[in-house]
Amino acid sequence: MRIVVVGGAGTIGRRLVPVLRARGHNVVTAGRTTGELRVDLTDHASVEALYRAAGRVDGVVCVAAHGAPDEFRTLTVDALRDNLAAKFLGQVDLVLTGQHQCADGASFTLTSGIFADRPWPGVTGGGVISGALHSFVLSAAIELPAGMRVNVVSPTLVADSVDTFDFAGLRPVGMPELVAHYLDCVEGDRTGGIVRAYG
Repeated sequence: MRIVVVGGAGTIGRRLVPVLRARGHNVVTAGRTTGELRVDLTDHASVEALYRAAGRVDGVVCVAAHGAPDEFRTLTVDALRDNLAAKFLGQVDLVLTGQHQCADGASFTLTSGIFADRPWPGVTGGGVISGALHSFVLSAAIELPAGMRVNVVSPTLVADSVDTFDFAGLRPVGMPELVAHYLDCVEGDRTGGIVRAYG
């Protein structure tokens, strides 16, 4: 299958892409500043350009764009809107635009996070984004045409990022387990799945 991985050079992407290629998939990486193709998920025209450049694809995986941390007492609607732009609306745009560009039966695999289900200080935006992605996937799964599928992987703290983020008390998920979840979404037949990879 020809698969676009948005965020292919990131923490998850750099571990997922080689596995996809080893399994015989033709993988095209994309990102805002890295990858074979460029895409800015906050810009609809950029998403359209990505699909034109990629050609007909059988799968899209998005492992890009972390939700920014926030301080609730100073959080504003504008800051929340900015946070939503790439992590939520950008991923939604990959599906809404992609349904008109991808091959019949194509799959979309998005990425949310544990804060949809587990509240944590300093990540209100992340919780809102992840919860919204879960709801979107449930709805999109029954609306997508031509046998297309959509799922979302919701990781906890990724083991490769333990030293980067201060979420003491969260049990990390190992990268082999996480990669396996993405593979199942790409290669399997499920749709509307919320894969809670919580370690």
